[in-house]
Amino acid sequence: MEKKQKLHPHKFTLWVAIGSILMMFAGLTSAYIVKRNQANWQTFDLPIAFWFSTLAVILSSATMWLALKSFKERQMSKYRLIMVVTMVLGVLFIVLQIIGFQQLWGKGITLKGNVSYSFLYVIVGLHALHVIGGVIALIVMSLLAFNSKKRNYSTIPVELMSTYWHFVDILWIYLLLFLLMIK
Repeated sequence: MEKKQKLHPHKFTLWVAIGSILMMFAGLTSAYIVKRNQANWQTFDLPIAFWFSTLAVILSSATMWLALKSFKERQMSKYRLIMVVTMVLGVLFIVLQIIGFQQLWGKGITLKGNVSYSFLYVIVGLHALHVIGGVIALIVMSLLAFNSKKRNYSTIPVELMSTYWHFVDILWIYLLLFLLMIK
């Protein structure tokens, strides 16, 4: 008889959280679609910094995959290096998002300017908060990877981080495409 593999409780919790986050963004993007039919809706171009931040988050997703692979293969020095690179790319994503918002602000696209601008700030800002949470987790995991006193070879934390990081990456790509196509 084949033994069924049970889903780790932390993985289950993460998937519930991801489902909740997806529902929140589905609601926000649905509201965006409904509101864009208002007479005072204004369209705008996304700043170039958002494109560079997209490249950074895609690269960080690739490095996160490599970090998980390295961890599973017990190549710890490679894992440490790749985790730091992933963390730096995550920070770069946030910095580029801030630059993008500064570019928008410079064009007069402010939170109070128009309801369409407010939606942009709320949707992208909420995503940025989720990325900041992920970067904090990456910082903690990177510090733990260099801790010589504690050795934990459980793949669960790295798998959780990888799943979450790929999720915020895919979510950003969806949001970027959504904002480009639904003007």
